[in-house]
Amino acid sequence: MEAKHDVLVVGAGCAGMRAAIAAHDIGADVALISKIHPVRSHSGAAEGGINAALGNASEDDPEKHAFDTVKGSDFLGDQDAIEILCEAAPEDVYELERWGAIFSRTEDGRIAQRPFGAAGEPRTAYAADITGHVLVHVLYEQVMKREIPAYEEFFAWQLVIDDGRCQGVIAWDLLNGGLKSLGAKTVILATGGAGRLYSGTTNAYACTGDGMAMALRVGVPLKDMEMMQFHPTTLAPTGVLITEGCRGEGAYLLNSEGKRFLERYAPNAMELASRDVISRAEQTEIDEGRGVDGNVLLDLRHLGADRIHERLHGTRELSMVFAGVDPINEPIPVRPGAHYHMGGVDTDVWGKTSLEGLYAAGECACVSVHGANRLGGNALMETITFGRRAGAHAAEWALANTTVEVPPSVEADAERELRHLLDRADGERPWAIRDELARTMHENFGVFRREQLMRGQGDIVAGLRERYQRVVVDDKGNVFNNDLTQALELGFLLELADCMIVSGLARKESRGAHARPYDFPERDDENYMRHTLVAWADDRPRVDWTPVTVTKWQPQERTY
Repeated sequence: MEAKHDVLVVGAGCAGMRAAIAAHDIGADVALISKIHPVRSHSGAAEGGINAALGNASEDDPEKHAFDTVKGSDFLGDQDAIEILCEAAPEDVYELERWGAIFSRTEDGRIAQRPFGAAGEPRTAYAADITGHVLVHVLYEQVMKREIPAYEEFFAWQLVIDDGRCQGVIAWDLLNGGLKSLGAKTVILATGGAGRLYSGTTNAYACTGDGMAMALRVGVPLKDMEMMQFHPTTLAPTGVLITEGCRGEGAYLLNSEGKRFLERYAPNAMELASRDVISRAEQTEIDEGRGVDGNVLLDLRHLGADRIHERLHGTRELSMVFAGVDPINEPIPVRPGAHYHMGGVDTDVWGKTSLEGLYAAGECACVSVHGANRLGGNALMETITFGRRAGAHAAEWALANTTVEVPPSVEADAERELRHLLDRADGERPWAIRDELARTMHENFGVFRREQLMRGQGDIVAGLRERYQRVVVDDKGNVFNNDLTQALELGFLLELADCMIVSGLARKESRGAHARPYDFPERDDENYMRHTLVAWADDRPRVDWTPVTVTKWQPQERTY
């Protein structure tokens, strides 16, 4: 065993670092493990802001925030978890401010808040349009201040299970090569999402669902895996995110006729409807021939150069670099792209999974505060609030329990499995399978779902998994073997795709991000106001169901 700790946090984005800080402050010996440098984590790509009912721009309160979140989730969100998030949000944001987060300000010096989609009040606190970048750096400063060790460039591959509980992680040391086992009394998964399942995605190359797949492989179920959110404004063909903050500041969406087409789909909220509603509206415009080269147009010109420079400078830079468009002078071509997984590792409101000693937080977890559709600004808030709660609970459990054991047989089995892969001399390179997976998921399991295409995608994934058994890693070396880690990531992605498809086929309704307009166009609360729960058995996913927690809001028609 390389080392052992009370708490080991896998992933060092906002959720992972906030969990590590909370665990350390309770008195636990805690360490982070990350396949990339912490400030390179994908949390840094979150642009628009973080939601909290501070009431700085309105008469907002946590109950309004909670209702908007429940309604936004299309009533699939667990209301106990949502209430915890919305109650804790203001103090958690003020704590980030005290730690040094430089938020944009109102004239009288308070934290500025902008309107975001499907929010009844302007409650999205922001740092221009680089909010995630600011928060990642602030949290990393706090990690360094506490001298929390980070195993950087360690690729977590397997969870260690002994005596019926999780007791650590087996990882590939990218810098020096070789498998290393790290023991821990509790492990917190905070590895982010799995957007790389799709060809057009806002997600970084590192977002391959590692934590979800590792949990799945040790018998922990995944919840609501069919719920992949498509963000309405991403640049083609790269998928680079253009923040919802643009629409929060008043940008328009136009079709090829120059019309604000959302008056047909969301006449009251227009560009500030929820993400699933706008993505479907855009896709419909494009499919019906009112798009511009497979896009619609995001128009910021009327905002004026000064406002764009002050509040959306990052967006302008991205548009100029990746699309050759200056939004001061011309509209930005955008289209829906895979953005955020509402599903993930099934946890309770403390981040605890069904496996003793294993926790999850952030996008890789499903608490579930987002249900079938996440509101913009709620993801960063979830990483902070539920990262903190998971870190605290994991530390308290670890401090009350004493032993850590990584049996030599576990290490030997992992070593043997890896050798088998590295020793293979001929076969197919992983990238071809990965590209085909991403392209076909986008075509067959995208903004709109059709039974026949979903079934066809199930067959495609089965074929790709068969081909994966013969995949070859050309690089046999030890140092920075990205060829090896990308092959392992592909294994994770293939299993998660399988889980998404069986869940999507089982949910015979349209709810939030899961839209089946051709066979089940309506939401069916009687049969499907419940979560899908997928577990792995006999090398394939099996679907079960679990009820949604309702505290005070009964389902109603969702219009914007």
